Amino acid sequence: MSRKIFGTDGVRGKANSYPMTAEMALRLGAAAGRFFRRSGKDQHRVVIGKDTRLSGYMLENALTAGLTSTGMNVLLLGPVPTPAVGFLTRSMRADLGIMISASHNPAADNGIKFFGPDGFKLSDEAEAEIEAILEGEIQLAQPANIGRAKRIDDGRGRYVEYAKTTFPAGLRLDGMKVVIDCANGAAYRAAPEVLWELGADVVPIGIEPNGFNINEGVGSTHPRACAEAVLAHGADLGITLDGDADRVMLIDQTGKVADGDQIMALMAARWAEQGRLRGGALVATVMSNLGLERFLQGRGLDLERTAVGDRYVVERMRQKGFNLGGEQSGHIVMTDYATTGDGLIAGLQFLAAMRETGQLASELVHQFDPVPQMLKNVRYAQGADPLSAESVQHEIAAAEKRLAGSGRVLIRKSGTEPLIRVMAEAEDEVVLRDVVEGIVAAVEKAA
Repeated sequence: MSRKIFGTDGVRGKANSYPMTAEMALRLGAAAGRFFRRSGKDQHRVVIGKDTRLSGYMLENALTAGLTSTGMNVLLLGPVPTPAVGFLTRSMRADLGIMISASHNPAADNGIKFFGPDGFKLSDEAEAEIEAILEGEIQLAQPANIGRAKRIDDGRGRYVEYAKTTFPAGLRLDGMKVVIDCANGAAYRAAPEVLWELGADVVPIGIEPNGFNINEGVGSTHPRACAEAVLAHGADLGITLDGDADRVMLIDQTGKVADGDQIMALMAARWAEQGRLRGGALVATVMSNLGLERFLQGRGLDLERTAVGDRYVVERMRQKGFNLGGEQSGHIVMTDYATTGDGLIAGLQFLAAMRETGQLASELVHQFDPVPQMLKNVRYAQGADPLSAESVQHEIAAAEKRLAGSGRVLIRKSGTEPLIRVMAEAEDEVVLRDVVEGIVAAVEKAA
């Protein structure tokens, strides 16, 4: 079955425009409710979390109406990180979990992500089935079977307590100063609380959401704010999350940013030494740097590459029994601890490494020298298909031939925006720039 409204990470778009309207959210909730009501149980439960966007109120109410109309009982968590929804879906024995968030996107956007009863994101096949129900006439519950809605006041607290259990027993963060940038998003209360309760001297930024400022000049897509705070306060580490806290970038004490590849390299090496890395492999996407692959090979470890999207990383991990994966963009997936990327828990693992080794952040964030990489985004008109243009295909083929054996080219459409992402890696930076700019020019002309 094909999917029309679901992208690589649920349904996403501009709030109050198709498909992110209250009407569509209501129907989507009803379709998801009907899909999960097929089990035949008497009681069905769904948990709903959200980030701090103004449109979250509208979508939360619409989803609740749709879900209860098909007999689902709804538990409202309020603002919590995406990984908290995955955790609480499983912990509260729910049939379904929903996170209302557009992750790192601007405040005007929003999205809806679905989690199954195991706490993992729904498969492509399940999403396609929900779409099929959505397109037909949705069977509603009888009046006596309409669901109830209830607000859960301690959802955040449950996640805070769980997150602390992932930090090694007996260790504390006393004497460490940590900047935590919450992007004015879903973790604006939970993340500082966890760090403070573990003993850190916490410098929080991005903790004043107003419905419009999520990811605005702060968070993992704008790490400069965190880097400046680290330097201004003389902090040992900066942890910068995105709007729904499922991704992270780390800032060392000198203000240098470490992306997901460096974090994964550190964790893979440490876990392998400790006998914790299942399957002797790390799972990452095609976007991860060639330097990461070489780093792992030098330690007898494998790199399993997947399509872009943390859901595909998780699928490969579950298929082959791996327990560590992620994306260069900062999704770090540790299935020993979480069912999806968790920026806060990844930050805690890094802090644990600092405590256990006695090394500075700057000594740990640089695990390998990345192969020079360039990424450019080209926006195209809705309905256009520039990648099918013969001129673009010719330029890509020429680039691949030029980089054969010394680099690679990756061209793909964004799963959440009308963008063509042009990425290349090469040892020679002049060649790298020429290759990328040539493809970008061809795509722009065809767009």
